[in-house]
Amino acid sequence: MGTSFNEKFDQHGAWRREFALRLKLLAQWLKEQDLLDASVEDLLHRLEAQVRIDKVMVAFVAEFSRGKSELINAIFFAGYGRRIMPASAGRTTMCPTEMGYDPEVPPCLRLLPIETRLQPQSLMEWRMAPDKWERIDLEVSNPKQLAEAFAKVAETRRVTQEEARALGFWHNQSLENNPVQDASGLLEVPKWRHALINIAHPLLKQGLVILDTPGLNAIGAEPELTVSLIPQAQAVVFILGADTGVTQSDLSIWREHLVKDEQDITTRLVVLNKIDTLWDALDSDPEVQSQIDRQKRDSADILGIPESQVVAVSAQKGLVGKVTNDAALLKRSCLATLEDALSQDIMGRRQKILGAAVARGIAALRNETGRFVHIRRRDLTEQLLELKGLQGKNTPVIKNMRARVAQEQADFDAAGVKIHAVRSVHLKLLREIFSLLGSVTLKHEMSQLTAALKQKGFKLGIKRSYGETFERLRANLRQVHTKGLEIHSMLVAMFLQLNTEYGFSLQAPDEPQVEPYLNDLDLIERSHLQYLGIGNAFRLAQPEFADRLVRALSNRLRGVNEAALGDIETWSKSAASQLDSQLRERRKNFVRRLEAIDRIAQASSGLDERVAEINGRGLELDHAELKLVELTDSLLQMTTPARFGLP
Repeated sequence: MGTSFNEKFDQHGAWRREFALRLKLLAQWLKEQDLLDASVEDLLHRLEAQVRIDKVMVAFVAEFSRGKSELINAIFFAGYGRRIMPASAGRTTMCPTEMGYDPEVPPCLRLLPIETRLQPQSLMEWRMAPDKWERIDLEVSNPKQLAEAFAKVAETRRVTQEEARALGFWHNQSLENNPVQDASGLLEVPKWRHALINIAHPLLKQGLVILDTPGLNAIGAEPELTVSLIPQAQAVVFILGADTGVTQSDLSIWREHLVKDEQDITTRLVVLNKIDTLWDALDSDPEVQSQIDRQKRDSADILGIPESQVVAVSAQKGLVGKVTNDAALLKRSCLATLEDALSQDIMGRRQKILGAAVARGIAALRNETGRFVHIRRRDLTEQLLELKGLQGKNTPVIKNMRARVAQEQADFDAAGVKIHAVRSVHLKLLREIFSLLGSVTLKHEMSQLTAALKQKGFKLGIKRSYGETFERLRANLRQVHTKGLEIHSMLVAMFLQLNTEYGFSLQAPDEPQVEPYLNDLDLIERSHLQYLGIGNAFRLAQPEFADRLVRALSNRLRGVNEAALGDIETWSKSAASQLDSQLRERRKNFVRRLEAIDRIAQASSGLDERVAEINGRGLELDHAELKLVELTDSLLQMTTPARFGLP
């Protein structure tokens, strides 16, 4: 069997820690060599943050009673020796539950009351109001207390039909999905809208985030789940019952919330759970296996995915096998096959993406530092030639040399006016970019969409309004790209002139890209289209639901815009800091040259000492360059697929 998901995640955590340590050692060495320029320091910070903050979200999605919570127990919490997530018969996880780890927050369970749905704030906004959540402190080393606390996510309350409608759990047009009324005419609905669990579980500490979602009715009533949380998950585990196969409600969740295109399919893993229900004492093992294989084939055909993406397991038997150390039962549960698929497909894909991104960052770091070393070597060569030219010369020649260097310094300082003019245009274009992607522009777009959604009655033209909104947002990004190209062309021209006139080695960074963010907009638009069809006409007619939908959209779009702005700001800083560092080095060089000439003029022995000093610094630079290659090579080797144990 391959590496289990838990082991793979442990390896990933160890890799991140080792990589962070090596980055720290590199930063320390660069500082000692006086090579920790602002642009290099910025690159180091971004690399460190990229590795440290890297999160892997796995969303578990299923209709009720598919054994989802039991599967989470079996994969992640079997080490506690008991069930931690509630997994009894019937409906267990009634509200979406996120499990992660934040060292700034003590171990706790936070629960958001369902009544917050009656108010317009989005889930993201409620996260910023911790006093509105009910909090229960967790005893991480006490499995019994953890299980009792987590049981609260299954709590319900009884409400009238009107209250259920206001909360989004009763729809006249889809009566079959509504909760069942009791003898008093009351309906059972979740007590909580959302749950956040912060716990120092080894996997969660390493960046894993688990999203446990309730069934179709609850998913459909909470837009942020389907337009924000689930689409941002690196992988979705979709659970079916082996005894039922793909039911109509399973198919609805799959088509409406999980799969929009081919890209989605590759990140979806389908689990056919409860295969132990097919274990029959009257059937032979080959006959049982034949039934399981047939269910896998049928499920794959109905869902439109390769059969290799369907894994048949028994979560319950797998958990029992782990807790009781029953190797035979654990093997028969096929849980190891699922863990292997999770580790290879989810972690493997994530590690390859992270490794490639980090490798690009290290290459940029080496180029930037290498350029810095090159500037210093060129300056030393200039000084050496200059000083050798003074050997055997008299005082007037030395004075003339000083006057020439001083004039060069004055001419160089005068060129600063041109550089300042180009920077002014650069900043003006940047301000225009920030305006296009800023909060004021986005707020204006969202207010127009809100107005369209608040029209009375059925919103027959709402799909067109959404399309027009997204087209304007795409147009804004294309304008950003155009202005970025303008800045890039200007920098290329200025850098070429400075390189020619002053021997600089400036290199304009590659033009900024907006294609990934255009793709993000396409994904967000597709995730919203499911809410705009005839089937959701009644739901859209409810002002509070429409408001939640736009708020969820606004939060997601704000994230895209902020990420795009962050990239452009980093790109701009890279060019500016590169220019600043070379200007600074050149100014230091003028000072060193003038000081050297002054020392030579004052003492006959000064020239030979200065030549020897420069030769010594040249050797130090040679050693530094070799050490830089050695340190960055060791980092680059850590980013190869083989280093992650991948093919």
